[in-house]
Amino acid sequence: MAQGSSGHTAPIGYDDTPLIPGTEWHVHDGTRPQPRVITPGSGNSQNEPPSDATVLFDGSDLAQWVGSDGQAGWKVENGYMEVTRTGNIQTQEHFSDCQLHLEWAAPAEVEGDSQGRGNSGVFLMGNYEIQVLDGYNNPTYADGITGAIYGQYPPLVNACRKPGEWQTYDIFFTAPRFGGQKLISPAYITVVHNGVLVQNHRAAMGPTGHKRAPSYDEPHPAKGPIMLQDHGDPVRYRNIWIRAL
Repeated sequence: MAQGSSGHTAPIGYDDTPLIPGTEWHVHDGTRPQPRVITPGSGNSQNEPPSDATVLFDGSDLAQWVGSDGQAGWKVENGYMEVTRTGNIQTQEHFSDCQLHLEWAAPAEVEGDSQGRGNSGVFLMGNYEIQVLDGYNNPTYADGITGAIYGQYPPLVNACRKPGEWQTYDIFFTAPRFGGQKLISPAYITVVHNGVLVQNHRAAMGPTGHKRAPSYDEPHPAKGPIMLQDHGDPVRYRNIWIRAL
């Protein structure tokens, strides 16, 4: 999510956005400390889905997905799907608490910088974004780097592989609970990026937004789709499966 760039060095973050609740940092603050960079373990083999998983994408078609106007318009070839600037796609089935596995790759040919480089996102319930970004040697604001709970929590470390290499996300999600108009408990999110824990049972402060402080302004349905973001960059996805918890 967020601003792109075109052949020039983009500014890193903002200083005129609201403060993130409970922190000293503005939303997408360019001065927020960056996560430490590490090198993930080797190996990019596709994980076999467990027997109780629902396979959302096996490399053959987009039958489990829809676009904003009906049919999902992303390209499918060679066992992966690729963003084609036709809009976000989301699962036909809706989910609540879940375990989600997916693999993604930013373009091998680097174009742009900061938020304009290999940008996409994985939205739980269509509301809570785990940032997808080519974050390899790519400075950007900390709450928008790869593996961030966008606009809220930077990852514990930056575990990015090089551009073009396949990367894995394993996401464990507990949906928020509402009682009438009142929030009873927030969403909780754990993210493992390339085998490295980068978000440890974080309490989401609300649905994802851009340049605004997160909050639970109003309740939403108990289930929602998994949504993949079309941010205009040709990011690829493969081997997507989910387990309802």
